[in-house]
Amino acid sequence: MELTLKSITEEKAKWEAAGVKLPTYDIPALRENTKNNVQWVHFGTGNIFRDFIAGHANKLLNEGKMNTGIVAVEGFDNEVIDLGYAPYDMLTLSVGLRCDGGVDLKVQAGIAEAIKASEDIARLWEIAKMPSLQMVSYTITEKGYVVKGADGNATAFAQKDIDNGPEQPVSTMGMSAAMLYQRYLAGKAPVAFVSMDNCSGNGDKLKDAVLFIAQKWVEAGKAEAAFIDYLKDESKVCFPCTMIDKITPRPDASVAQTLEEKGIKGMQPFKTSKNTFIAPFVNAEIPQYLVVEDKFPNGRPALQDAGVYMTDRATVEAAERMKVQSCLNPLHTGLAVTGCLLGFNKISEEMSDADLKKLPYGLGKEGLEVVCDPGIIKPADFLNEVLKDRLPNPFLPDTPQRIACDTSQKVPIRFGQTLRSYVELGREAELEQVPFVLAAWLRYLSGYDDNLEQMELSPDPELESLSKRLEGFKPGTEITDMSVIDDLLKESRYFGLDVTKYASLTDKVKAYYKKMMSGKGAVREALKEAVKNVNA
Repeated sequence: MELTLKSITEEKAKWEAAGVKLPTYDIPALRENTKNNVQWVHFGTGNIFRDFIAGHANKLLNEGKMNTGIVAVEGFDNEVIDLGYAPYDMLTLSVGLRCDGGVDLKVQAGIAEAIKASEDIARLWEIAKMPSLQMVSYTITEKGYVVKGADGNATAFAQKDIDNGPEQPVSTMGMSAAMLYQRYLAGKAPVAFVSMDNCSGNGDKLKDAVLFIAQKWVEAGKAEAAFIDYLKDESKVCFPCTMIDKITPRPDASVAQTLEEKGIKGMQPFKTSKNTFIAPFVNAEIPQYLVVEDKFPNGRPALQDAGVYMTDRATVEAAERMKVQSCLNPLHTGLAVTGCLLGFNKISEEMSDADLKKLPYGLGKEGLEVVCDPGIIKPADFLNEVLKDRLPNPFLPDTPQRIACDTSQKVPIRFGQTLRSYVELGREAELEQVPFVLAAWLRYLSGYDDNLEQMELSPDPELESLSKRLEGFKPGTEITDMSVIDDLLKESRYFGLDVTKYASLTDKVKAYYKKMMSGKGAVREALKEAVKNVNA
């Protein structure tokens, strides 16, 4: 069997015998119907989209509650389309990894069209003008929304968008603004632009980025002034906030081997020249959550019937804070940087380590003290699922190295609010695990593991700058001057607040950092100290 339309049609019995659920709808008819009646466009063609977001469409299509598919747009790595989509007729083999070692297999065909934006921007403009278009969604990572620096000036990519105008933008944010301008010129039809990225206030980040570029176009005379009024009119254009949660690791070779043993050929993962990890299949955990602010001025698919929580903004924000700031993401970052230092290559293996296992339990307890209950999901139950089922899942091939990517962008979001909440309550001296993780991240940036051997650091937009500032600090050598650490701890862009304003926090971070830098095995000893009072 091969993952193609021909195979799943002509060899249907074989696929089903292998335990694979197949689409029940007419895939060619779906794609034909989508061409001139596009309702849903999605930027970002990676694994979480293919499995989770497109999986919602697949469920609704199977139940007859949708009659068009998603148009996927790739704006960064065209090889994803050339190598990961085209050879497999845009099908995805979804592999749900259960804690007991079993797998849930299904072929998903919710993607009706795939566009390489740099080669077919005219098609994007055509879709933008369609009255049928209801939503444009995104999974492009947190950094995809950054259009200006700390100085307020445009980033290099955003400046290209500004210079090129709405006819030929180069970034996803530029393309988004240009789609809206095309829609404005074509009659101001309503639409929702929906970030589904794992970051706080994602809808506001998207709106701010689009407005920034649009305003620059207006100022340069490249767009009509009334375009801004259209963007700010919520009866026309909305930017709902969302909370998304599903662990979707890079495709794993052992999963590919399992699939090939079932008779499904050509499953081996590969890496594009731009370092995108992809495969014909997506391996992911079973638990998943998507909470969406229900503001869609042109209507929307019946997402609630696919398991999406459709609610108001306050509930979305509470759910997002629960996950991002308390019950999952901080735990991930703590395990990521500490696990890398201690030589681990799987998150689940960290949860089998007596000391490391206590770290997420401690972080979760600290976060739960100040978490906001969203009502639709109980924080204690969510945290318990994370600690007992999700992180320890030995069949989920997630790595600390993957999670350690872009840590400089994550730390202020994942720990900043907890720090601020404890400060507001006058309880910052009670924190133990959070200061340890902040120190562990600084220790991680040395580029040496706990055996004092060099290790490869995960990609991060601030890596070069931070490494340069810390280049005088090498594990195993005495630290006599901590002023550089003090200067870093003052920067709220890294930590969410000026840590140095609070002596108890500053002293703990610096003490843990100094201890971890003291020599071989020092990270392990510092970890033992940090979690000594944690029950797991």
